[in-house]
Amino acid sequence: MTSLTAPAGTADEISAYISAATKASWGVQGLAAGTELKQIKKVGVLGAGTMGGGISMNFANVGIAVTIVEVQQAALDRGLGVIQKNYQNSADKGRFPQEEVGIRMGLLKGTLNRADLADCDLIIEAIFEDMAIKKEIFADLDKIAKPGAILATNTSYLDINEIASVTKRPQDVIGLHFFSPANVMKLLEIVRARHTSDAVVATSMDLAKKIGKVAALAGVCPGFIGNRMLARRGQAAGYLLQAGAMPWDIDAAFNKFGFKMGPYQMSDLAGLDIGWKPGAKTANPLRDMICERTPRRGQKSGAGYYDYDAARNGTPSPEVEAIVKEYQAKSGVAARTVSHEEILEECIFSMINEGAAILEEGMAQRAGDIDVTWLNGYGFPQDKGGPMFLGDKVGAKRVLEVVERVAKVVPEIKVSNLLRDMAKDGRKFADLPAQAIKV
Repeated sequence: MTSLTAPAGTADEISAYISAATKASWGVQGLAAGTELKQIKKVGVLGAGTMGGGISMNFANVGIAVTIVEVQQAALDRGLGVIQKNYQNSADKGRFPQEEVGIRMGLLKGTLNRADLADCDLIIEAIFEDMAIKKEIFADLDKIAKPGAILATNTSYLDINEIASVTKRPQDVIGLHFFSPANVMKLLEIVRARHTSDAVVATSMDLAKKIGKVAALAGVCPGFIGNRMLARRGQAAGYLLQAGAMPWDIDAAFNKFGFKMGPYQMSDLAGLDIGWKPGAKTANPLRDMICERTPRRGQKSGAGYYDYDAARNGTPSPEVEAIVKEYQAKSGVAARTVSHEEILEECIFSMINEGAAILEEGMAQRAGDIDVTWLNGYGFPQDKGGPMFLGDKVGAKRVLEVVERVAKVVPEIKVSNLLRDMAKDGRKFADLPAQAIKV
C-alpha cells in the first residue's frame, strides 16, 4: 500500500472484514453463562433536546413507551414538536404509513416531574456534560427509580464510575453513548463501569439490537473508544496548524482520504463556541482567538474557520488565515511545508496508536470493535476498513515510526507499548485475542 488515500484492500475483503467485525462486536467476553435479561417495557429520558429527543424516538420506533422529562414546559413542548415534525417528514416521504405518526407520538409522554420516572425499567440521562449536575441527577434517580431499573448516562466523556458512586445501586449504572442525531446514527457505545452487572450489560446489548443500533462495548476511560481517539487526532492536527498548515489544508487531506468532513469543517458544523465563553483561555488557543472575532462561531453565525454563504457553503477565510499566521508566529514551532500524505499519516496513525493503547488497557474487547465504532459513529471511510484494519495494512512498524516522531512534539500523544511490541514481532491487530473489558 503506497498511499493512505487508496483503498485498504479489495472491496470484497473489506466488506467481509466489516461484516465479521460487526457480528463479533455483539459478543461480550467474560459474561456469566445463563445471564438473564431484564425486561424493558418502559423507558425514561432526561432531556428533550436534540439528543434526548433522538434517543426517545429510537424506543418509540419499536413500540416501547417513553417518558421524557424536561425542566421547563417550553423546552418540553419544543422537543416534542421536533419529534412530531421528524415523524411527519418520514411519513410524507413514504417511510411508514401516516397513521404511524400518531401511534409513535402516543408512546411519548412529556413531564416536568422526575418522579414520573418511578415505573421505568430504563432511565437515560441526556443532559449536557457537567459532572456536578449529572451526579445530582443520579442521586435523585437513586431515590426515584424502582429496584432493578437500569440507570444510564449518555455522557460521551465523563467518568461513569464517579457518576455511579452517588447511588446505592452502582451495579445498575451503565453508559449508553448515543451519537447525534441519535435517531439516525447507527452506533451505540455501551460503557461498562466498575460495578455494572452482567445482566445490565447483556440487557443493554440486546436492547441496542432491538432499536437497530450497532453496539460496541467499552470500558471507563476519558472519551471511551471513539472520542478518546478523536482527541488524539485533534491534537496531532493542532500541532500541524502550528507548524504551518491551514485548517483547509488539513480538511482537504481528510476529504481526499474519504471523510465527508475534516476536523475544522466538523468544528464549524458543531459550533466553535462549545465549551467556550468570551475571555476564556482553553486548551484550544487558536479556537479562542477565532471566537473572540465576533461573530465567528461556525456555520450558525456564517463564519468560523471558514466563511459561509446563505446556503452554508464554506470557503477559506482570509481573516482566519491572518489569525492562524499570528498563532503560528507565537507558537515557537518551526515552520515546515506539510503535504496531504503527512497530514494523514500524523493524524490517522496517532489514532491507531491510541487504539492500541485502548486495547493494551483492556478498554475495548477487540480491534474490530474499535473499527466498528469509527465506521458507524465517526464516518471513517468504508474503503479503509476502519483505523485498526488500516493499521494492519500499513504495518505496525510504519505506524510506530510516524507516531514516535509526533510524540516528540505533541505531549498528549504517548507511544503505546503494544504498538512497539507489534512492530518488533510483526503481529497484526487482527491477531490479538478478544478480551473482557477491564473494570
